[in-house]
Amino acid sequence: DSRRARRHTGRMTPFALAVPPRVLLARGAAAALPAESARLGHRALLVRGGPRPSLDAAEAALRDAGTLAATVTVRAEPDLPALEAALAAARAARPTHVVALGGGAVIDMGKALAALIPAPDGPMAHLEVVGEGRPLAAPPLPLLAAPTTAGTGAEATRNAVVAVPEHRRKVSLRDPAMVPAAVLIDPDLAAGAPRAVTLASGLDAVVQVIEPFLSTRANPLTDALCADAIPRGLAALEVLMAREDPAPREDMARTAFASGLALASAGLGAVHGIAGVLGGLMPAGHGHLCGALLVPVLRANRAATGGGPRWDALDALVARGLGTPPAPAEDALAEAVARWALPPLPPPPRGFDAAAAAEASRASSSMKANPAELPAAVLERIVADALPAPLR
Repeated sequence: DSRRARRHTGRMTPFALAVPPRVLLARGAAAALPAESARLGHRALLVRGGPRPSLDAAEAALRDAGTLAATVTVRAEPDLPALEAALAAARAARPTHVVALGGGAVIDMGKALAALIPAPDGPMAHLEVVGEGRPLAAPPLPLLAAPTTAGTGAEATRNAVVAVPEHRRKVSLRDPAMVPAAVLIDPDLAAGAPRAVTLASGLDAVVQVIEPFLSTRANPLTDALCADAIPRGLAALEVLMAREDPAPREDMARTAFASGLALASAGLGAVHGIAGVLGGLMPAGHGHLCGALLVPVLRANRAATGGGPRWDALDALVARGLGTPPAPAEDALAEAVARWALPPLPPPPRGFDAAAAAEASRASSSMKANPAELPAAVLERIVADALPAPLR
């Protein structure tokens, strides 16, 4: 394909790889949380998920160490009102750093707070699309990210996704300085997660290594990350949909972290471009949306690009991960998602306009790296294909 052809012209294609400066991925790594937190400062703002023994124990450990300044509990994907309320409480606590312990929603809230606590302006000054999109005027507080699910890869990225109900959109607060200062990944923290959570978060991670692999900004380092993570993540999901097992939990943790590195460096595509719009219009989680959109987007992109060696490579990686005969990746993934029983998306609200949603998705930053420029009519067809059958 054209990208691969450019690599053999003798001229280097510029690229960058953003990586958190300190990463620990190991089973049992959660025990190091107090020490890793203390490296960053003496007053920690803990941003965590709801009641859960492992999270309660981590909070108690920070309290016993004498470094817990305040706690923010996150029970849903962050939106602007929740962020503004948490920001006021967080600033009052005068933290030296932030510890984000939870799933992607928790880490996004932690990253947003770490970025905005020192900022002279509020969130709308920096949010993309619906806000001013200005760079941060002050360095963020150091952030320690410790994921408890394997999905968004938020522990490796330089943005935080925030819903803005007034605009019915999910958008990013984004700045190169928002990459976490330290990452602690303990696959055991995800053990025993509900099957639906494992599936939705796992599909998000898989999408986030497929889209950078197809991206117009793909580079040799992201290719290496994705070529390992695509089959690894699919094989792990296949096992975890049948039974709990520590080895695939570790593989999913590796896949999710690789997805964060890959998307931060090579971008995403139409799955995330559309999901960001639908997520502001429908009561559906991000991973659920990504899983529902993946196959329709792959079909549209293959048709628009005409296929080629890059698609052949994707087909082989997907077949290897799923243990299936060679086939177009979208067909193999459609069978896998059906086998794993991904629930249908909830009905959109009354008055939902698929054409308007498709048009809004074209403004998403994720669309910039999609392998083809998809017309509004094609995007509308993708939206319709992802919706429950009676509404198509």
